[in-house]
Amino acid sequence: MIDGVVTKDLTTHSDERGFFREIIRVTDDFFSEGFGQWSHSLVHDGVAKAWHLHKLQTDWLYVVSGSMKVGLHDTRPESSTHGVTMDILVGDTYSAQVVKIPPGVAHGYKVLKGPANVIYITSRTYDPTDELRIPHDDQTIGYDWTAGPVIN
Repeated sequence: MIDGVVTKDLTTHSDERGFFREIIRVTDDFFSEGFGQWSHSLVHDGVAKAWHLHKLQTDWLYVVSGSMKVGLHDTRPESSTHGVTMDILVGDTYSAQVVKIPPGVAHGYKVLKGPANVIYITSRTYDPTDELRIPHDDQTIGYDWTAGPVIN
Protein backbone atom coordinates (compact mmCIF):
# COMPACT_ATOMS: atom_id res chain seq x y z
CA MET A 1 0.00 0.00 0.00
CA ILE A 2 1.17 3.52 -0.73
CA ASP A 3 1.73 5.53 2.46
CA GLY A 4 -1.41 7.56 3.22
CA VAL A 5 -3.65 5.70 0.77
CA VAL A 6 -6.38 4.13 2.87
CA THR A 7 -9.30 1.92 1.95
CA LYS A 8 -12.28 1.66 4.25
CA ASP A 9 -14.33 -1.52 3.94
CA LEU A 10 -18.01 -0.66 4.02
CA THR A 11 -20.81 -2.51 5.74
CA THR A 12 -23.94 -3.18 3.72
CA HIS A 13 -27.26 -3.77 5.47
CA SER A 14 -29.49 -5.72 3.05
CA ASP A 15 -33.03 -7.00 3.22
CA GLU A 16 -35.89 -7.70 0.82
CA ARG A 17 -36.33 -3.94 0.18
CA GLY A 18 -32.73 -3.33 -0.96
CA PHE A 19 -29.73 -2.14 1.06
CA PHE A 20 -28.27 0.71 3.11
CA ARG A 21 -24.53 1.49 3.07
CA GLU A 22 -22.83 4.21 5.10
CA ILE A 23 -19.82 5.66 3.23
CA ILE A 24 -18.05 8.25 5.43
CA ARG A 25 -18.66 9.76 8.86
CA VAL A 26 -17.11 13.00 10.00
CA THR A 27 -15.72 11.00 12.95
CA ASP A 28 -13.82 8.52 10.72
CA ASP A 29 -10.07 8.63 11.44
CA PHE A 30 -9.32 8.79 7.73
CA PHE A 31 -11.57 11.85 7.24
CA SER A 32 -9.58 14.24 9.48
CA GLU A 33 -8.83 16.61 6.57
CA GLY A 34 -12.51 17.54 6.43
CA PHE A 35 -15.09 18.40 3.79
CA GLY A 36 -14.62 20.84 0.92
CA GLN A 37 -16.71 19.57 -1.99
CA TRP A 38 -18.89 16.63 -3.10
CA SER A 39 -18.89 15.69 -6.80
CA HIS A 40 -20.44 13.01 -9.01
CA SER A 41 -19.02 11.71 -12.29
CA LEU A 42 -20.59 9.36 -14.84
CA VAL A 43 -17.93 7.54 -16.88
CA HIS A 44 -18.65 5.25 -19.82
CA ASP A 45 -17.44 1.67 -20.21
CA GLY A 46 -13.75 1.33 -21.12
CA VAL A 47 -12.85 4.99 -20.46
CA ALA A 48 -9.54 5.69 -18.71
CA LYS A 49 -8.78 9.02 -17.02
CA ALA A 50 -5.22 9.55 -15.83
CA TRP A 51 -2.99 10.92 -14.27
CA HIS A 52 -3.67 13.86 -11.97
CA LEU A 53 -2.73 14.82 -8.44
CA HIS A 54 -3.15 17.62 -5.96
CA LYS A 55 -0.62 19.59 -3.95
CA LEU A 56 -3.00 20.23 -1.01
CA GLN A 57 -6.28 18.41 -1.57
CA THR A 58 -7.21 14.96 -0.26
CA ASP A 59 -9.74 12.93 -2.31
CA TRP A 60 -12.11 10.20 -1.15
CA LEU A 61 -13.48 8.09 -4.03
CA TYR A 62 -16.51 5.78 -3.97
CA VAL A 63 -17.98 3.88 -6.93
CA VAL A 64 -21.79 3.81 -6.68
CA SER A 65 -22.29 1.58 -9.72
CA GLY A 66 -20.05 -0.04 -12.31
CA SER A 67 -16.54 -1.33 -11.69
CA MET A 68 -13.14 0.25 -12.14
CA LYS A 69 -9.43 -0.12 -11.64
CA VAL A 70 -7.98 2.83 -9.70
CA GLY A 71 -4.29 3.44 -10.42
CA LEU A 72 -2.14 5.21 -7.82
CA HIS A 73 1.47 6.44 -7.99
CA ASP A 74 3.37 8.11 -5.13
CA THR A 75 5.18 11.25 -6.37
CA ARG A 76 6.11 12.57 -2.90
CA PRO A 77 9.93 12.63 -2.53
CA GLU A 78 9.71 12.53 1.29
CA SER A 79 7.37 9.52 1.35
CA SER A 80 8.53 6.07 2.41
CA THR A 81 6.69 4.73 -0.65
CA HIS A 82 8.00 7.31 -3.16
CA GLY A 83 7.84 5.87 -6.69
CA VAL A 84 5.50 3.00 -5.75
CA THR A 85 2.64 2.30 -8.17
CA MET A 86 -0.40 0.18 -7.30
CA ASP A 87 -4.00 -0.32 -8.23
CA ILE A 88 -7.22 -1.08 -6.40
CA LEU A 89 -10.32 -2.71 -7.89
CA VAL A 90 -13.56 -1.05 -6.76
CA GLY A 91 -17.24 -1.14 -7.61
CA ASP A 92 -20.07 -3.61 -8.15
CA THR A 93 -18.02 -6.77 -8.58
CA TYR A 94 -15.60 -6.07 -5.72
CA SER A 95 -15.92 -5.56 -1.98
CA ALA A 96 -17.63 -2.29 -1.04
CA GLN A 97 -15.02 0.29 -0.04
CA VAL A 98 -14.06 3.93 -0.23
CA VAL A 99 -10.49 4.97 -1.16
CA LYS A 100 -8.63 7.90 0.42
CA ILE A 101 -6.02 9.52 -1.85
CA PRO A 102 -3.65 11.98 -0.14
CA PRO A 103 -1.99 15.01 -1.75
CA GLY A 104 1.00 14.09 -3.91
CA VAL A 105 -0.37 10.70 -4.94
CA ALA A 106 -1.12 10.68 -8.68
CA HIS A 107 -4.29 8.83 -9.51
CA GLY A 108 -6.61 7.85 -12.29
CA TYR A 109 -8.95 5.08 -13.25
CA LYS A 110 -10.21 2.81 -15.99
CA VAL A 111 -13.84 1.69 -16.10
CA LEU A 112 -13.94 -2.11 -16.36
CA LYS A 113 -17.74 -2.40 -16.34
CA GLY A 114 -19.74 0.68 -17.05
CA PRO A 115 -21.13 3.06 -17.07
CA ALA A 116 -19.63 3.88 -13.68
CA ASN A 117 -21.07 6.40 -11.27
CA VAL A 118 -18.29 7.79 -9.11
CA ILE A 119 -18.67 10.02 -6.04
CA TYR A 120 -15.73 12.17 -4.89
CA ILE A 121 -15.50 13.99 -1.63
CA THR A 122 -12.60 16.40 -1.48
CA SER A 123 -11.02 18.26 1.43
CA ARG A 124 -11.02 21.56 -0.51
CA THR A 125 -13.20 23.22 -3.13
CA TYR A 126 -11.90 22.95 -6.70
CA ASP A 127 -8.81 25.09 -7.32
CA PRO A 128 -7.12 24.64 -10.71
CA THR A 129 -3.80 25.87 -9.28
CA ASP A 130 -3.78 22.87 -6.88
CA GLU A 131 -4.16 20.27 -9.64
CA LEU A 132 -1.25 18.83 -11.61
CA ARG A 133 -1.49 16.52 -14.64
CA ILE A 134 0.83 13.76 -15.85
CA PRO A 135 0.41 12.05 -19.25
CA HIS A 136 -1.39 8.69 -19.03
CA ASP A 137 1.58 6.96 -20.66
CA ASP A 138 4.34 8.64 -18.62
CA GLN A 139 7.38 6.34 -18.86
CA THR A 140 8.64 7.14 -15.35
CA ILE A 141 5.42 5.63 -13.96
CA GLY A 142 5.20 2.84 -16.53
CA TYR A 143 1.57 1.93 -15.80
CA ASP A 144 -0.41 0.09 -18.49
CA TRP A 145 -3.97 1.45 -18.56
CA THR A 146 -4.93 -1.09 -21.25
CA ALA A 147 -4.20 -4.08 -18.99
CA GLY A 148 -7.11 -5.76 -17.26
CA PRO A 149 -7.15 -6.98 -13.66
CA VAL A 150 -4.53 -9.61 -12.79
CA ILE A 151 -5.84 -13.15 -13.08
CA ASN A 152 -4.87 -15.26 -10.07
